[in-house]
Amino acid sequence: MALKETYEKQGAFLFRWRSYLPLLVGPLVVAALLDPHYTHRTFSGFAGGLWETLCILVSFAGLGVRCLVAGYVPRGTSGRNTQTQVAETLNTKGLYSVVRNPLYLGNFLIILGLLLFIQVWWFALAGIAIFWIFYERIIFTEEEFLRQKFGAAFVDWSLKTPVFIPKFPKWEKPALPYAWKTVLRREHSTQFGAVSALAVLGIAADLFTKPDHKIALFWWIFWGISLGVYLVLRFLKKKTHLLDQEGR
Repeated sequence: MALKETYEKQGAFLFRWRSYLPLLVGPLVVAALLDPHYTHRTFSGFAGGLWETLCILVSFAGLGVRCLVAGYVPRGTSGRNTQTQVAETLNTKGLYSVVRNPLYLGNFLIILGLLLFIQVWWFALAGIAIFWIFYERIIFTEEEFLRQKFGAAFVDWSLKTPVFIPKFPKWEKPALPYAWKTVLRREHSTQFGAVSALAVLGIAADLFTKPDHKIALFWWIFWGISLGVYLVLRFLKKKTHLLDQEGR
């Protein structure tokens, strides 16, 4: 099988199962927690609190990127489909005017915050490498689909828009107004997953690295608020039409 077909086949498989990427890192998380460098952290005390805050902000920046994308995209683009590629139109406005894969950029920032939180250098590097290999195939497959469907329009857009590192001066105003309802409907599970992962790592840090093994109340409040938001928005999405937005 030629390399192009191999990448497409691998990308289609990884695209279908991309939501389970964190499970690949699970064994590495356990190994990192058992690493002596984890117990004797580089940043502890007040500096440790600042570092954890920075990591939370990095992950929230990724969530912010995803929310910015979700608020402007029209129906039939940037979806959560897992079986096949879907694109009714070629989205080239908003964040798609400065980077071709803004949702994956958001995912990377969310994961980067989690990787840095543990403060084990090899774990962060391994996680970044896994992310790159995983999403490189997915992006290749998606772009082949877009090239076949939209032809010259896709080629023109791809020539002036970077794959992953944004060029903000190229920003073009989105065609649609920002839709908060769409953001709440689409991204409530992402925020809950990110906050849950951060809370688990924070609780683990308190248990394994503090002499008194006392878990900070912050982590329970942090996770509890996220859970409450998730349950409310999930109910509104499943049982009401309050989060429905025409054309989205």
